[in-house]
Amino acid sequence: MSQAPQPSSAMQPVLRVIGLPHLGIGPKIAALVLALIVAATILAPWLAPHDPLTMDPLVRLKGPMEGHPLGTDNYGRDILSRVLIGGRLSLVIGIAAAVVSVILGLVIGMIAGFFHTADAIIMRMMDALMAIPAILLAIALVALNGPSVGSVIAAITIPEIPRVVRLVRAVVLGAREEPYVEAAIALGSSTFKILTRHLLPNTLAPLIVQGTYILASAILTEAILSFLGAGVSTETPTWGNIMAEGRQFFRIKPDLILYPGVMLSLCILSINLLGDAARDMLDPRLKKRAG
Repeated sequence: MSQAPQPSSAMQPVLRVIGLPHLGIGPKIAALVLALIVAATILAPWLAPHDPLTMDPLVRLKGPMEGHPLGTDNYGRDILSRVLIGGRLSLVIGIAAAVVSVILGLVIGMIAGFFHTADAIIMRMMDALMAIPAILLAIALVALNGPSVGSVIAAITIPEIPRVVRLVRAVVLGAREEPYVEAAIALGSSTFKILTRHLLPNTLAPLIVQGTYILASAILTEAILSFLGAGVSTETPTWGNIMAEGRQFFRIKPDLILYPGVMLSLCILSINLLGDAARDMLDPRLKKRAG
C-alpha cells in the first residue's frame, strides 16, 4: 500500500506554525483578541450604528448616549462607527505593506544571496535605504506622491524591504553551502529549480516571524503618518486620523483618542505576541533551551 508523501523537513516547522499547536495562554488570548478585532472591522458596515462621515452639530462632543454607544466627536460623528470603519483601512494598509515588502524582499534577498556578482550592488543599495530613518523616508515619499492609500503603502513598504532582504540573504548564503544544494548545482539543475525547490523552503520559517513584526510595524507607521498629517486624506477615517482630530479636544474629551488608541495598541500587542510564539516554535535553539 502506497503511503501519502510526507512534507519536507524544511516545510514541517512552517506547517507546525500554521497549526499553532501548544500555544501558551498569552498567545491564545492574543489570537482571540486579534480575531475579534479583525472580525469587527470586516463586519463594520453592519456593526456600525451610523455612517462614519455623517455630521450632527447638535450632538457634538457628547458622551455615551442612545444611538451613540461611545459618544460623538467634535463634528457630531459617531465614534464607534468611525473606530470600526477606520480599523478596516488601517489593517488593509498594514497587511498590504507587510505582504508586498515580504515578497519583494524575498525575491531580492534570494538574488543577492545566490548570485555573488549582484550581492555587492544590491546590499549597498539596501544599506543606503537603511541609513535613512524609516519614518522620515516614509514622510518624504508621501510628500512626493501625495496623500493616498497607494502612496502610504509604498511609503511603509520601501523602508521595510532592506530588513527582509538582509534576513533572506543570510539564510540563502548559509543554505547555499549545504551538500544537497551543491549536489543540485553539480547535477546541472536550473537556477530557478535550485532557488524554488532547495532554497525557498529554508526562508519560509524566518519570513513568517519577520512578517508578523512588519505587520505590526506597518499598522503603527500608518497611524503615525496619519497623526502627523502625512497619511491618507484627513476626511478618511483611520485610527491615526481619528486620534489626530481628537488631540485638540483631549482636555475636554480624552476618549476621542482613547478608543482608537486602545484598538491600535491591542492589535499591535496581539500581533507581536503571536510573532514571539511563532519564533519560539521555529527557532531550534529556543526550543532546545525550553526543553
